[in-house]
Amino acid sequence: MTRAEATDMPDGAPRTPDRLRRRASRLLSQLSTRSDRLVAEGLAQADARKWHYAVLASLQDYGPASQAELSRRTDIYRSDMVGVLNELAERHLVERAPDPHDQRRNIITISARGRRHLRRLDRVLDDLHDELLAPLSPAERDQFVQLLTRLLDHHAGAS
Repeated sequence: MTRAEATDMPDGAPRTPDRLRRRASRLLSQLSTRSDRLVAEGLAQADARKWHYAVLASLQDYGPASQAELSRRTDIYRSDMVGVLNELAERHLVERAPDPHDQRRNIITISARGRRHLRRLDRVLDDLHDELLAPLSPAERDQFVQLLTRLLDHHAGAS
């Protein structure tokens, strides 16, 4: 609920019409906005951004990759990926090396420092997700994530 929705109500009841509060698309959009803000602020305190986390997690889970492959794995535009990798390389969190099979491209690898940073970011995100999902029990959190994953997989397959 936005601040405007909560104001001027004598009993504190939301003034958002029920038909809006029942729309999954609206609820997901509002939760996504709050989640993005929470994660961005939390990662900033850890000197990171969500794209840093996505690249480091991809490299840790799937191994070295080209910039193009990392872009596909993380859904980060290729043009943005260069900047993200520059930031990570400047901080010695990733290493670039020429691809032995194609000298026109680089292979990106997570460094030991990058793995340590990723573990720290995992802890930060665990805490942020605990805050975001605080009203839900552990079982409800698992179910919520499973349902979101199923929806996303369905719509990703349709596009």
